Amino acid sequence: MNNNILQVSYAQTGQSASHNNMGMREMQARAFAERNSQYLLIKAPPASGKSRALMFLGLDKLVHQGLRKVIVAVPEMSIGSSFKDTDLTKFGFFADWKIKPEYNLCTSGSETGKANVFKRFMESDDQTLVCTHSTLRSVFDKLTPSDFDNCLVAIDEFHHVSADENSRLGSLIDVLMNHSSAHILAMTGSYFRGDTVPILLPEDEAKFTKVTYTYYEQLNGYKYLKTLGIGYHFYQNRYIDALPSVLDPSKKTIIHIPNVNSGESTKDKYTEVDAILEVLGDEVVQEPDTGIYSVVCRKSGKTLRIANLVDDNAYMRPKVQAYLRDIETADQMDIIIALGMAKEGFDWPFCEHVLTIGYRSSMTEIVQIIGRATRDCEGKTHAQFTNLIAQPDAQDDDVKVSVNNMLKAITTSLLMEQILAPSIQFKPRSQWTGGDLPKNTVIIDDSVSKVSQKVIDILNGDKGEILSALMAKEALVKGVITEAMPPEVINEIELPSVIQTLYPDLEEHEVEQIKSGLLQSMYISQHGGLVDEKDLPADAVIDENGLSGHNGNGKPSNDESGASRQFIKMGDKFINIENLNIDLIDSVNPFHGAYEILSKTVNAAMLKTIQETVRSSQAKVSEEEAVMLWPRIKAFTQENQRHPSLNSSDPIEQRYAEVLSYIRKMRQQRMAEQEGDA
Repeated sequence: MNNNILQVSYAQTGQSASHNNMGMREMQARAFAERNSQYLLIKAPPASGKSRALMFLGLDKLVHQGLRKVIVAVPEMSIGSSFKDTDLTKFGFFADWKIKPEYNLCTSGSETGKANVFKRFMESDDQTLVCTHSTLRSVFDKLTPSDFDNCLVAIDEFHHVSADENSRLGSLIDVLMNHSSAHILAMTGSYFRGDTVPILLPEDEAKFTKVTYTYYEQLNGYKYLKTLGIGYHFYQNRYIDALPSVLDPSKKTIIHIPNVNSGESTKDKYTEVDAILEVLGDEVVQEPDTGIYSVVCRKSGKTLRIANLVDDNAYMRPKVQAYLRDIETADQMDIIIALGMAKEGFDWPFCEHVLTIGYRSSMTEIVQIIGRATRDCEGKTHAQFTNLIAQPDAQDDDVKVSVNNMLKAITTSLLMEQILAPSIQFKPRSQWTGGDLPKNTVIIDDSVSKVSQKVIDILNGDKGEILSALMAKEALVKGVITEAMPPEVINEIELPSVIQTLYPDLEEHEVEQIKSGLLQSMYISQHGGLVDEKDLPADAVIDENGLSGHNGNGKPSNDESGASRQFIKMGDKFINIENLNIDLIDSVNPFHGAYEILSKTVNAAMLKTIQETVRSSQAKVSEEEAVMLWPRIKAFTQENQRHPSLNSSDPIEQRYAEVLSYIRKMRQQRMAEQEGDA
């Protein structure tokens, strides 16, 4: 069966697709409002209109802000077509976007030749150029930073940048910011610093004005797409044998086969494609002019049109790519099989299902893959992401690898929930003028303890980045997922540490405010989100200040400001979010949903194997964890009249026993040191 960890419904408001009197969609208008910023970072999902947002911003900087040039850099040549000549004035804007053919460097040719054209452009009066990241890097070494004075350098798919000292694109950005007057526009749909190393150093990132347009805003504002599911299917033996249970040939699907270096791969990508075609049907014929396969579907008898992007034949692949670029109707393509392609920047609006085989370690890659199915398209009401992953086998020598992959995949879904589901927003009471709150908004009482704007901005804009960095601590996170470690270890030690690392200039009380807000946001999500009081059912049972009571019409009285209050459902009662016990929030297991799906997916014996594997590879006990768990260990000993046992079947008791062993060892060492000193 297919297990959806996340199933989100959207309102189909049409808002994200509507245009203002300048021809701008919602995200583009939000970015344009910050057009005077020298450094601008746009975080917005695929299909939200980032390319055209750049055109609006670039033209304003040329026409109204006095900049000399706009240079657009994209990660690969195929994405360069997004910045072709575009008529903007007919929709109400004050200028059109134009690129001279000779300054579109996203074409075939040598890097040396492109570098020479780039240098000629910099010396000319022409104003716009498009190139790849690679071309920008190579030509940058032949110019001086001052050559980019009063120019806008726009980096598309900015997550390719890294603060690592070996990242040439990252060092290029650093040089421009510190040794030129260049303006920088960074655009990305996948800004996750926890993937590997930071994209920007904290001191550089602080200089950027951030424009965030969430996945939820984008999808909720579509006209046609109603629901999105993120699910996992675990298989044994060969993934090919599991395909019939997860692959519906009637759905427009992109299949990403596993990397050849992964455990799921057969190591022969061509044979895998043949096997997938065999699963789908019979009478396989490849059209010589297009490279597209026709397959008679075994289930329906319909002829399926299938594109093979795994075959890197220099003669046939360009034909397939050309065919895909010209698709205008749904019946022109049914299934695309890919390996490294059809992810970033790939546009097939009709795609309903992305089926990805094997665990993907990069959160950025997963966001990009899901983005292939979340384009709005008439006739498409549901988008689905399915990750097909090998189930651990207790008898397998690689059981540890399988366990790691399974738990990483499930963990990723929790981060996706923060990205794709309604985002909880926080507003200080001092900034609230009264009246109804915006949907999914929580008021922070700052009458006693002040809350800085920096804290509010981080809570409202960077929750996904904090969680991504937290999930990089694999051993700890896996311990919490499998309930082999108390969640307080994450909440009280690791989460504050991550926040402090990402934002080193925060004060201690600000770290605590962000930690509490993040946990509160996750707690609300785990309980189905916020419910406005006017939407409470007529027979709602309200729990106010710990006192249960039945409200006859289900409508509790408003607070003093006349605002509509927010509730969450716990069991059969509704609790005012402002009355939620802080200790309850602090004890929330951030990965409770992951354990639920894990326990439902595997049998008891497999769950025990997974827990034992995690415990055997778990991080060593730290002094901070020992200090925090010592009161719990004492309470356990008193309640059970015995010490916790390493042989217990309860993973938490096992962890208590490990911590107790650590404490005893430390005590013995200190006693020995004291005797030595004497």
